[in-house]
Amino acid sequence: MTIELAKKVLKTEADAILKVMDRLNADFLKAVEMLAQCKGKVVVTGMGKSGIICRKIAATMASTGTPAVFMHPAEAKHGDLGIVAEGDIALAVSNSGETEEILELVEVLHRMGVLIVGVSSNPASTLARYSAVHLDVGVSKEACPLNLAPTASTTATLALGDALSMALLVRKGFREEDFALRHPGGALGKKLMKVEELMHTGDALPRVLLDASMKDAIYAMSSKGFGITAVVDGRGALKGVISDGDLRRLLQKDEHLLQKSAADCMKPDPRTIAADALASDALRIFEEKHITSLFITDAAKKLLGLIHLHDLWRIKLF
Repeated sequence: MTIELAKKVLKTEADAILKVMDRLNADFLKAVEMLAQCKGKVVVTGMGKSGIICRKIAATMASTGTPAVFMHPAEAKHGDLGIVAEGDIALAVSNSGETEEILELVEVLHRMGVLIVGVSSNPASTLARYSAVHLDVGVSKEACPLNLAPTASTTATLALGDALSMALLVRKGFREEDFALRHPGGALGKKLMKVEELMHTGDALPRVLLDASMKDAIYAMSSKGFGITAVVDGRGALKGVISDGDLRRLLQKDEHLLQKSAADCMKPDPRTIAADALASDALRIFEEKHITSLFITDAAKKLLGLIHLHDLWRIKLF
C-alpha cells in the first residue's frame, strides 16, 4: 500500500509538470522577455509552501545571471517593501491566485507601478488580473491523498521557475565563466576556475633561452621545483621543454650532455593550454597525457605561465 501510494504521488507530480509543459505559450515568452529586460531585480514572493518554492526560484535566478531576491509577503507590509526599487519586477506565486497576503501585496506593488508576473492555477484569479502577464500552472488536484497539502502545485511551480530561469540564462547569453564568478566556493566553483587563476608566473616560472647551457637548464628545473623548464626564444615564445624524465633519458645516452645547449636537448612543440581555459580542462589533459605540468601560452605562443598537477590538488579539484 505504501509503495503504491508513493508511486501515485510521484506520477501525479510528474503529470503536473507535463501539463505545465503543454501550457507553455506566448505568455511564457512574454514573461521571459519582461524579466530579461528588467532594469532592476526580480522580487519573488509567495506565502507558505509557495514561499519556500519562491526562495529556490530566486536563488536559481540569482545564480544564473538574473538578479533576484525573495520577499515574504507578510513581512513586506511591515517594512520589507523597502526591498523594492525602481525598475524591479515582481514574480508573485499563489496556487489559488487568491491568497490574502499575496493580493494585499500585489495591490500595493500595482500602485507603485511595479510590473507583476503572476503564477497560479487560476487564469481568472485576482492575481491574474493584477498581472502584466500570467503563467498558468494549472494544477487542479494535489498529490496529497486528502487533496490538501501543497504537493503537485509546488512541484509544478518549481519546475516552471526552473524553466523561466534557464530560458533567461540563454536569453542573456550567460556563460560558464559567468557561472564561475557567482560560484567561487565548493566543487562547482573549483571546476570552473580559470587556469590563469592558478598558474605560476614571473620569477616562479622555470625558463631558459635556446642557447642556454644544459647546466643552466638543470638549475632552472631544480631551483623552481617543478622538475621541468621551458625553452624560449629571444621574444619569449615557447619553443620546447626539458623535463627531469627527459634529462634522465638523455644522460643514459649522452655522457657529454652538459656540453650541449637547451635547444639541442629540448622536446619541441610541447602541449600547452590557454590562460582562459578551465582548470578542469587542465586536469583532463594531465590525465590523458600522463603529465604533471602544462605551460600556458598566448595565441602567438608567448610563454605566460605554468600550471602543475599539485595546483589542482591544492584546490581539491579531484
